[in-house]
Amino acid sequence: MPEPTPISRGKRKKLVIAIDGPAGAGKSTIASRLARSLGYTNIETGAMYRALGLKAITSDVSVDDEDALLRLADKSHIELEPTTDGNRVLLDGQNVSQRIRERDATEAASRVSVHPKVREWMVARQRQMGEAGGVVMEGRDIGTKVFPDADVKVFLDADPEVRGDRRYRQQAVPAAEHPSGKAAKSEAVVAEMRERDQRDRTRANSPLAPAPDAVVIDSTNLSVDEVLDRVNKIIAAKTAH
Repeated sequence: MPEPTPISRGKRKKLVIAIDGPAGAGKSTIASRLARSLGYTNIETGAMYRALGLKAITSDVSVDDEDALLRLADKSHIELEPTTDGNRVLLDGQNVSQRIRERDATEAASRVSVHPKVREWMVARQRQMGEAGGVVMEGRDIGTKVFPDADVKVFLDADPEVRGDRRYRQQAVPAAEHPSGKAAKSEAVVAEMRERDQRDRTRANSPLAPAPDAVVIDSTNLSVDEVLDRVNKIIAAKTAH
């Protein structure tokens, strides 16, 4: 598959803001609030991978079969529809916004994302979505692969235990339904997150890492408002000259 050509800054009327980082670092929350304040479109690339992962599950396609996944992707229509409460994720016209947050879809997304052909398919579509600017795009390789010439690059990180606790709170299954209760479920989520971190950081194609010119923010001990304030200062500094 040919490498897509990035859109040069000179052709954009508005900024491309890249927010990268591991799961649970706060990317989605920050990107959503930032896009809303700027009047920009929030593009959740992770939601796109989850949607494809969900389709693989429902279509009985192995998440380890790269060519089958690529054929599945070519037949899929994934849309991000902005609303006042965040994006609605549509898969072939169906609202799957909540379904893709469930554990099996999240795990499938991590598995399908390691395949180079699948990532190239996603990158091409993500570049199309953001080529005119006016977007806050969040994911794991936006500043390094999707938009290496993004106007603003931020890499959000946090301690694995903190990220695991955040993800645990987001998950739909109540702790009471877990056979060992809250503590065991929380530990399981942290363990799963460490495994995902390992896959993301060591994959051959577009491994998770800050772009050389990204500003790294550790959100471990920061509130959402504090992180947002730092990001806004980075944007102001970048656009001041």
